[in-house]
Amino acid sequence: MITILNDNFSQLNDFLHGNSFSKIFILVDENTHEYCLPVLLGNMETDLGFEILEIEAGEEMKNIQTANQLWEILTEMQADRKALVINLGGGVITDMGGFVASTYKRGIQFINIPTTLLSMCDASIGGKTGIDLMHFKNMVGTFTFPEQIFVYPKFLETLPFKELRSGFAEMLKHGLIADKNHWENLIRINKLDIESVIPHIQASMNIKQNVVDQDFHEKNIRKTLNFAHTIGHAIESLCLEQGNPVLHGEAVAAGTICEAYLSYLEGLLSEEDSQIIIENVQKYYPYLDISDFKDEDIFTLLLNDKKNVNSKINFSLLSGIGSCIFDHQCSQKNIAESLKFYRKLNNA
Repeated sequence: MITILNDNFSQLNDFLHGNSFSKIFILVDENTHEYCLPVLLGNMETDLGFEILEIEAGEEMKNIQTANQLWEILTEMQADRKALVINLGGGVITDMGGFVASTYKRGIQFINIPTTLLSMCDASIGGKTGIDLMHFKNMVGTFTFPEQIFVYPKFLETLPFKELRSGFAEMLKHGLIADKNHWENLIRINKLDIESVIPHIQASMNIKQNVVDQDFHEKNIRKTLNFAHTIGHAIESLCLEQGNPVLHGEAVAAGTICEAYLSYLEGLLSEEDSQIIIENVQKYYPYLDISDFKDEDIFTLLLNDKKNVNSKINFSLLSGIGSCIFDHQCSQKNIAESLKFYRKLNNA
């Protein structure tokens, strides 16, 4: 259940009063500790004891070592199965906190309070928890719903522009795979800022939630949410491996261009629609330099994608603006051609 919080967080307080938790653990990174935790604590009304668990910010912290440290801290602080974890942060925090909570003592309750556009519209919704393994994205995790998701849009005021733009990539994706009107509303935005984005957050959340409600364990239609992520995750992983991490949404934007063009090469999407998509994504996102990435290194990562079966690379690709198919196997030639197309954009 997704709830938009009012300024006094009354819905969160009603939730806390309506359940018999033993203790609260609030997971933050150094950014949300500074900018968002004071707002939460200033409005949270509870007699329960609580502890703050802080990790460093960044995708590179989303690993088994961090998870192990958090499990050890929960154990040392005698967290029992009636404890509640509050994940206050972006996608790393909600992924990590959900994973730690869903596995500690075989599962304790958690809620998500997303603080970035990416986590509000995408990462906190759907019950996917996880950590990265080596440089492979989200390779270890669980399907576990949070008890609740509480969204406070004013937290977006704490974001640097790059983080706002990162989350916008997932909103664009939601329109491309499921709702042409949503896509068209978004690309009418001339200046990307909080005021222009906030009116569209609810629609984006609803698209994600609707898909998840139909297919929680990602057996069929939920795979469409992976559009732009097969190549996007490979780019993100290689950047992370080289010690030059990029924001998730930046990689998804690059993946959107590659996979829109790949959809055209595979005969699924018209050339006109692919160009409309590519030109509009370029309007918001700078080119990511992938000239140092060899095709074979990208293919190695593609072969490790979680959607694959029998070593076949399964893509979710567009069959129109607002329409997506899944489990589509592409020719290696066309995948390489889509990467070549993206590299050439740097010289366009």
